[in-house]
Amino acid sequence: MLCKCIKSIFLFSLFMIMNIIAVNAQTVFKTNLKEDVGPNSWRIIKKSHDQALAEKSTYFLIEMNTFGGAVNFADSIRTLLLNSPMKTIVYVNNNAASAGTLIALASDYIYMNSGSSIGAAAVVNEKGEVMPEKYQSYMRGLMRATAQAKGRDPKMAEAFVDPSVSMIEYKEDGKILTFTTKEAIAANFANGEVSNISDIYTDLAIPLANERVYHVTTIDKIIGFLVNPMISGLLIMGIIAGIYFELQTPGIGFAFLVSLICATLFFAPLYLQGLAENWEIALFTIGVILIALEVFVIPGFGVAGILGIIFVICGLAFSMLSNDFLDFKISQPGLLMNAFLIVGASMVLSVILMILFGRNIMKSRVFKMLVLKDEQLSATGYTSSTINPDMINKVGMSRTVLRPSGKIEIDGIWYDAVALDGFIEVGEQVYVEKHENYNLFVRKISEKVIE
Repeated sequence: MLCKCIKSIFLFSLFMIMNIIAVNAQTVFKTNLKEDVGPNSWRIIKKSHDQALAEKSTYFLIEMNTFGGAVNFADSIRTLLLNSPMKTIVYVNNNAASAGTLIALASDYIYMNSGSSIGAAAVVNEKGEVMPEKYQSYMRGLMRATAQAKGRDPKMAEAFVDPSVSMIEYKEDGKILTFTTKEAIAANFANGEVSNISDIYTDLAIPLANERVYHVTTIDKIIGFLVNPMISGLLIMGIIAGIYFELQTPGIGFAFLVSLICATLFFAPLYLQGLAENWEIALFTIGVILIALEVFVIPGFGVAGILGIIFVICGLAFSMLSNDFLDFKISQPGLLMNAFLIVGASMVLSVILMILFGRNIMKSRVFKMLVLKDEQLSATGYTSSTINPDMINKVGMSRTVLRPSGKIEIDGIWYDAVALDGFIEVGEQVYVEKHENYNLFVRKISEKVIE
């Protein structure tokens, strides 16, 4: 009987201990924000948060060291934290400036390492110049709303943006508010000063924290690499060069493939980052089609060609930054101009390089290896045309623009032709001067045919 009682007490005690362990062993999912706030950091935070939810974590912790970044992506992270079912923690391990302050405000707990700072959230351009009032007003509203949602002082949050907000106990009038670690704790803005993450767990009474960490994948690194403005510029050069060589040597295929690969590498990561929208990619595609029509179908160079160039430039530039269908208020100031500068400079540099090295590239050994150069003679069984030497000196009419390749009509039959004059418009009378490699080589007759 006594043994049974002891056994029952032992099992009950074990059951209680296991329950206590289960209650106290809470999962903390940790991720890092140690770069400028932008599309890549937003994507990493979003993926981390989704993984934390899938694993039913109790806490979501961001270790932060950032000087700020784009307001629109900071707002996306802010909204994610405000709506998160998990308890959220921001650990400021050095800096939480500008957009970083907004993100920290959206968390349930803020901890700071010694020597850290937080604040200075006024909206500035890339030169550090304060932007006009409409940008500051929007940021003040975000800061106030976020502080109120988390039970923090909205006036203090506004002082991070607006130097006119008077808070004599924390800053001089006319200065933007920035806290050191000790000042933030004294103002009840931060929860405490810590030297490492373990101190946070101790302060929050999570002694048996099961910490999980988001590990940046190879795909994350590749996407982060491809959205770098310098790499984007090189890809734009590849796109333009591919289009140029394809138009110079129709049917070659390789140049088109290079352009297609560069376009895919340019748009795909931006699309995954939430920057490039379907309409922006469609705008670029329509631009390329208009340019092709101008070159091969429409005589001269007019509205279609000009619109095509504009569409290509705008499609590339708009894809590099967030906008609500041409409303760029949600983007960081100055990014639109930077995007156009990157696209414009890349296109100009591409054209210069093509002029300088284009002919050499097409004659290079590597290029020739990618192009069919063997003759397919009729004697060996190849046939592709009914053209014969009797065509020489025959007169016909150009049916497409020849620059120099195009189509002509002789005796009601259309043929591939190459203009020895370099350019022949639609409707010009031409005569065949020679026949080589399945092409008619023609010159125009001075008088234009009027149909």
